[in-house]
Amino acid sequence: MNDDSLIIRQADLNSAVAAGVLERSTAEELVAFVLRGDGSNHADDEQLRLVTGFNDIFVTIGLALFLGAIAYLSAGMMVLTLPIATWLLAEIFTKRKRMALPSIVLLVVFAISAFGGVMYLLAPNTPSSDFGLRDNNAWQFAVSGLVTAGLIGLHWLRFHVPITLAAGCAALVAMVVALLEGAFPNIITTHAALVFVPLGLATFALAMFFDVQDRARRTRKSDMAFWLHLLAAPLIVHPLVWGLANLDSMVLGDAGLIFGLFAILSFVALTIDRRALLVSSLLYLGYALSTLLTKTHWGSETFAFAVLGVGAIVLILSVAWQPLRKFILSIMPQSIRALVPASHSIAK
Repeated sequence: MNDDSLIIRQADLNSAVAAGVLERSTAEELVAFVLRGDGSNHADDEQLRLVTGFNDIFVTIGLALFLGAIAYLSAGMMVLTLPIATWLLAEIFTKRKRMALPSIVLLVVFAISAFGGVMYLLAPNTPSSDFGLRDNNAWQFAVSGLVTAGLIGLHWLRFHVPITLAAGCAALVAMVVALLEGAFPNIITTHAALVFVPLGLATFALAMFFDVQDRARRTRKSDMAFWLHLLAAPLIVHPLVWGLANLDSMVLGDAGLIFGLFAILSFVALTIDRRALLVSSLLYLGYALSTLLTKTHWGSETFAFAVLGVGAIVLILSVAWQPLRKFILSIMPQSIRALVPASHSIAK
């Protein structure tokens, strides 16, 4: 049977060994071969274990309805009831059934509601609409981030959902930002890049730590790295764009800076084979392209042409991803190539 989607689990190999179909040594060699990526290279596909079947979507709809009803019925106490409800549901759909999309949704709801729950306990008389970070509640924000990170750590020990590490990092980022805002009031509004870019680079470095350990993108480490890259990208891109360009009254120079930033991100994304890095910059790319078209008098359909241009860039990158990676890796030193997934045309 020729099926690229076929997945052989460890339990299947154990059963095959027990039935005498495979020798134990052969099964172990097969697992080692797949993890090394010595066969056909699927790393370039950047596979993400998001949906294991339509039942994932069906269950997620049910979870949305169920948790939404709990939040409505518990009213002001939902920040306390939702973490408990999501944990109990994770015992079924994550621990027992190992469903991908419901596990991700449950973890995200757990993290957000846990953060809100801690904030509520620290300031029970504060309306939820006033939970935003301000200098008078920075310590509450910081404590909430730290406690949430601890609770997310317990969630990881129990369920091992790949997105958990990124959620924990997000909680720690909230803690650090709150501490800095408390120590230096208004630093977020005046020097956002100095706050968020280092945090984004630290998150990116952690993502690369896991990527380097799984160049063939075969294990859970690759999924963990994906979510970390998805978190790192906006932490780096948004403050840089707002710091470099004047988005309120953009001129051609500002648009050029955004194009340059997108080019740098594309180079990095192609090198490490992570498309997630480019997602955060697409909105700004469209804005820059719209400004460029407006300055060159393309008429009333400027926005549509800008969206068309961004879509074309994304499609071109998608189609030309492998040839571009081949070229970039060919000019990279071996020390860099040894850390990133190999291109189909570049020898390991």
